[in-house]
Amino acid sequence: MRQFLISARLAAVLFSVASILPVMAGTKDPQFPADIAVHYAGSDVFANATERWSIYEAPAFAAAVRPSNELEVAKVVEAARASKTPFLATGGRHGYGTTLGKLRNGLAIDLSKLNSIKIDAAAETATVGPGVKIAELIALLQEAGFEMPVGSCPSVGVIGATLGAGVGLFQGLFGLMIDALVSVRLVTANGNVVEASVCSNPELFWGIRGAGANFGIITSATYKLTKAVNGGQVFTADMIYPASLRMEYFNVLKTYENTMPAELAINTAITWNADTNETQVIGTFVYSGPEAEARRALAPFFDLNPPVVRSSVVPYSQVPFTVLFGMVSIMSQPGGIHDIFSANVLRFAVESFNTAFDKYDAFYKAHPDGRMSVGILESFANQAVAAVPHDATAYPWRESKGNFMFQMSWPELGNPVEEAANVLARELRDDFAATSGYPDLSVYVSYAHGDENIEQIYGKDKLPRLVALKRKWDPDNVFAYNNALPTNLP
Repeated sequence: MRQFLISARLAAVLFSVASILPVMAGTKDPQFPADIAVHYAGSDVFANATERWSIYEAPAFAAAVRPSNELEVAKVVEAARASKTPFLATGGRHGYGTTLGKLRNGLAIDLSKLNSIKIDAAAETATVGPGVKIAELIALLQEAGFEMPVGSCPSVGVIGATLGAGVGLFQGLFGLMIDALVSVRLVTANGNVVEASVCSNPELFWGIRGAGANFGIITSATYKLTKAVNGGQVFTADMIYPASLRMEYFNVLKTYENTMPAELAINTAITWNADTNETQVIGTFVYSGPEAEARRALAPFFDLNPPVVRSSVVPYSQVPFTVLFGMVSIMSQPGGIHDIFSANVLRFAVESFNTAFDKYDAFYKAHPDGRMSVGILESFANQAVAAVPHDATAYPWRESKGNFMFQMSWPELGNPVEEAANVLARELRDDFAATSGYPDLSVYVSYAHGDENIEQIYGKDKLPRLVALKRKWDPDNVFAYNNALPTNLP
């Protein structure tokens, strides 16, 4: 294992101009503190510190560091800035936007060691580090009798999921993850450590809640918790609808556009069924309440008599491992190709649902290597999300009824199916944008592909404030690789 503890003298040797320039994109020798270990390609630590969920258009690293605390994060940032070495800080490494791939020969700052979790039952708060993953947090929340809004993928970092807003299965009751956020500590572009909350740097706190990747590396986040709903017991169901029932399913889904209970989340997947050799719809349902209530709320879907039904009541902490027939954690394994486009919607357009089904069906039949691709139509209740004033945070899409993703996948990089996959995903994005109820394409930043314009991601009315914040806190655009804001408006 090529691991080196860098002393001030040794750093000058290891990072001499002759050795560093071909590898790392800095212009000076990075002078890392003596107690910071630097890892390189070929070592197990480097591989573990840079492995990503998606390898498509991924960043390329020349070295990796694993700071153990906030002070070390600040020192690493200072050293990287001094040497003009580009860097990217990572937690769960589930970010997949193609703008991340603009980082070439940079430094990976792996935050996995900052994985503390502190639950204060009296204050009803949880404070977590950037290395904490959703599965780890919700297990402890369940034990303590609390809940909070989280995403549905157990291996995603809690803070990483929060950065863009944190949409999720429980948002109808609890709002977005940013709505539970009480305060953060972050390392800024100049290596300083600051706190942001409604009382401390409130304007920065506003911007973090919707554009959080732009202003620093969050080293700690505190969230407000809620007492567990229904004793922490959640009803879940998965139902498979064959092609012959797809129109009926989409017509039923349309009726929930304005009537979805706050306790309900619906996830619709258009997938290929390898057993039947046909395209199908999978409806996944999560209801935070008694089973009898859930079955009444979902009766129209049950009444379609889908041939495959799985239902159960599980603890809040087990929902990510139960839904979609338990496949979410399997699909969360790193190293695959995930080429994703998306669109937010204000309305459920049945014509676009049917068009998407037909286009996926044609794609699957023409391109067997693309049959792991899937259309994910997230339609989560949004009562608590919409109840927060529009100007309270930087997140611009609170009124959305759905976040629809077109997740394209194929076996290996360079496969010729890539071109057809991108054509299909862009067509579907355009189709849903045209019927979304928005005047233009709107995209949740955490689901952005990377080719959208800045207004489509951050919202036109939010941009002047956000750009001013970017100019103040990151004038040199150090945090440039995750759908970065400009420092000046065009």
